[in-house]
Amino acid sequence: MRLRTPSDIGALIRERRRALGLDQRTLALRVGVSRQWIVEAEGGKRGAPVGLVLRTLETLGVGLRAGEDAAPAPGGRTVGAAVDIDGILAAHRRKGVAKR
Repeated sequence: MRLRTPSDIGALIRERRRALGLDQRTLALRVGVSRQWIVEAEGGKRGAPVGLVLRTLETLGVGLRAGEDAAPAPGGRTVGAAVDIDGILAAHRRKGVAKR
């Protein structure tokens, strides 16, 4: 699955946070950012520092691989928890369509 927009990444962050039972404040404390930053990231705000986005995803246990045939992490392990990105993005897009 490709994450194509900041909104896609924001939807992933929000859905994973909720799946883990975390509120925005708790996630912000764990990442080391303000709650407002989490709100903006989940909302798909453009211009978020890549380092903070990656730290947020890591805190949520989300691993990223580049390319269609990306090699597994050293030792043959998959980094992070398995996340159904397709399902998360489909749900996010359905909500966006329903709001229009």
